[in-house]
Amino acid sequence: MLRALAVDDERPSLEELLYLLNADPRIGTAEGASDATEALRRINRALESGPHGPEAIDVVFLDINMPGLDGLDLARLLTGFAQPPLVVFVTAHEDFAVQAFDLKAVDYVLKPVRKERLAEAIRRAAELRDSAPQHIPVHEPDPDHIPVELGGVTRFVAVEDITHVEAQGDYARLHTDKGSHLVRIPLSTLEERWRSRGFVRIHRRHLVALRHIGELRLDAGTVSVVVGSEELQVSRRHTRELRDLLMRRP
Repeated sequence: MLRALAVDDERPSLEELLYLLNADPRIGTAEGASDATEALRRINRALESGPHGPEAIDVVFLDINMPGLDGLDLARLLTGFAQPPLVVFVTAHEDFAVQAFDLKAVDYVLKPVRKERLAEAIRRAAELRDSAPQHIPVHEPDPDHIPVELGGVTRFVAVEDITHVEAQGDYARLHTDKGSHLVRIPLSTLEERWRSRGFVRIHRRHLVALRHIGELRLDAGTVSVVVGSEELQVSRRHTRELRDLLMRRP
């Protein structure tokens, strides 16, 4: 039995979708969310509950055109999760199908939703859920590495390769010379964890590794640092601490 979450900002469409989902015998439970932000909070609770927990979600039936965070944005965020739910897009727009399948969507159902077409999407989701290998939680093996999800494979990024970290809500984007990775860890947690490893907060949105700072710039009272190919602004409250740390850097 699949545990489903339907996401649509239009109330009549959401109620119709929930009605059709609940009528399918392969759906055990179906909840609704009126926007992507609400859905993301619900999915976070599901992941914290675990794959067999009382709040787990197997599949998200997701509208695309929503105010604020849209369906494609939410799907992109889910690709950064270690064990995300499956995604079925349910939309009135035909022209996002390529992007949807690039994001590993199970199916792309057009509105108005036909019962038979939705049943096919549910069948695909059920088959994928049942054929998925048993998930074994991967824990950070040592303080020198952090696990990240890349295309369904967990890899380990060396902390010393991380140049800076950018806050994105309850998530953090880790930047290295080879690319970036989104992890479900608040910036404040990484700041505390990596303080002893030479990371310092320079802004409410940025944490940088002192060893990767190439330049400190002052322009008309604004302070910034150059980290790799990026220039990041330093807030006034963090300027003095950063200068002191750079002066003491060997």
